[in-house]
Amino acid sequence: MRASEEQLRIWMIGGLDGDAEAHTALLRALVPMLRSFFGRRLRGAEDDVEDLVQETLMAIHTRRGTYDRTRPFAAWAYAVARYKMIDQFRRTRRTVPIEGLEDILIAEGFEDACAARMDIDRLLGGISDKQARAIRATKINGLSMAEAAKAGGMSEVDVKVSVHRGLKALAARLKGDG
Repeated sequence: MRASEEQLRIWMIGGLDGDAEAHTALLRALVPMLRSFFGRRLRGAEDDVEDLVQETLMAIHTRRGTYDRTRPFAAWAYAVARYKMIDQFRRTRRTVPIEGLEDILIAEGFEDACAARMDIDRLLGGISDKQARAIRATKINGLSMAEAAKAGGMSEVDVKVSVHRGLKALAARLKGDG
């Protein structure tokens, strides 16, 4: 059974306050969550999944002092996990299909949309404004190509091309080519 956001946060704060049992409970509860998180993104790479789970647990342990007690814990933990996954992609130079990029960039389980929004804003800040608007409208806000075109005053083809080129640029940046 998955621990709730509140329980994870309580364990994290307890661990920060020196409660070794709370810290141990937190790390144990994170194992299945992280396996699921990485498993959905790295199908067929079970060894990488286990390595990333361990690396993420170590990072959470060593960087626990950076956690802001007033913020949701899951958002912070999934951000650490995403960075570990991106590091793994860079180390292995694994390519990610452009069609699945949005699934990798957006982590589920966030209780605090602000943390995710800051990550997305930072990622989209590295591509053209037109591409960022098209990606935000279609991949983040869930509009169809036609709806995004109408809302943005663009043609549907222009939206499709902007999304494609923007995702390609983001994939290149994540691979370290851009």
